[in-house]
Amino acid sequence: MVRVAGHFGEWLQGRLGPGGPVTLVTIPCAELCVTAKRLGDGPLDLAGDAGTVGLADAAMFLAGLDLSQGTFHISAEMPAGGGAGASTATLVALARAAGFEGPAPILAKACLSTEGASDPLMYPHPDRLLWASRQGRVIATIAPPPAAEIVGGFLGAPLRTEPSDNAFPDIADLVLAWREKPDLASCGALASRSAERTTELRGPTDDPMPELVRQTGALGHVRAHTGSARGLIFAPGQAPENADAILRGAGLTRVFRFRTGDAP
Repeated sequence: MVRVAGHFGEWLQGRLGPGGPVTLVTIPCAELCVTAKRLGDGPLDLAGDAGTVGLADAAMFLAGLDLSQGTFHISAEMPAGGGAGASTATLVALARAAGFEGPAPILAKACLSTEGASDPLMYPHPDRLLWASRQGRVIATIAPPPAAEIVGGFLGAPLRTEPSDNAFPDIADLVLAWREKPDLASCGALASRSAERTTELRGPTDDPMPELVRQTGALGHVRAHTGSARGLIFAPGQAPENADAILRGAGLTRVFRFRTGDAP
């Protein structure tokens, strides 16, 4: 059995300069994962829930990595279109269940060829990377964000990533500040600014997250810059007990809590 953690939106996402690549710092989330198990040899068959990864794409993906086909059982614990890395995590899990043991950049290239835009979930510490999602490459290695607790859920309908979509705000200033190794309060402020710039450009117009920050005393909020994931940022152990109920009252579904960032 292979288990690959997904993510929960991004600390930051946008263009690295007005004409620069779409760049992000992801939020790893072990609670949202994909598991894959090889059941037998023969023609390719995907049992269970492969989400947005179709049989033809999976076959080409395995062939591109020179991996044999077979029957695989796939189980995804995150919704497709939620901004939680379902498709990338599924491909990474499938490759590893099929025997892939090569370097992460090779796997990233194969994922990009299949998806058109990928998350850095094939790397052991994806939040330590400044990642170009439409190019499938590491721009820079960065310090990990501080340990944090996220209380989040999913808001509205799923929203699939369109690889040709580059309509994101410029976040070069936020990336520069992030690379100065800010404390968690400053990370929360930077993440909120990134989320709000995307919301101003892409919607929704009725996003409740800034108001929920005020209601709960959170350090800031995060979002899937494409996708429906939304969350509030707290220091570990500091989220109020009623934060989950407040998010549900604002219309979020599948509300849960998780830890992320550098281990204390």
